[in-house]
Amino acid sequence: MNTKVTARHFELTENIKIQAEENFESLQRYYDQIIACDLVLNIEKHRKMAELRIKVYNQTLTSTEESDNMRVSIESVFDKARGQLKKYKGKLKHKNPKRISSAQTDAAKPDTDVDSVDY
Repeated sequence: MNTKVTARHFELTENIKIQAEENFESLQRYYDQIIACDLVLNIEKHRKMAELRIKVYNQTLTSTEESDNMRVSIESVFDKARGQLKKYKGKLKHKNPKRISSAQTDAAKPDTDVDSVDY
């Protein structure tokens, strides 16, 4: 799973980054074929917003949360995402799991050949 944390209009502290990484790992318990996760943290005056985009097979799950505290926003956005992943996993039971697995491995491969890159 590829993860990315972006901070807008403020410096990302180490504590917030560690909290986000722990939450990324906890998402794997709910659905183990996540391709990528992007967490965008934003501060506008007194509003602290968190937006989480999760790329899964053939779909992107998005959740947003806003509060007065950044840690609360992060926890809330991951709670919403866990619910979305549970619902998504339930819907997948009727689809072809082999096709989903092969698409997931293809999407996780890098676009460039590592051996051909000059250092």
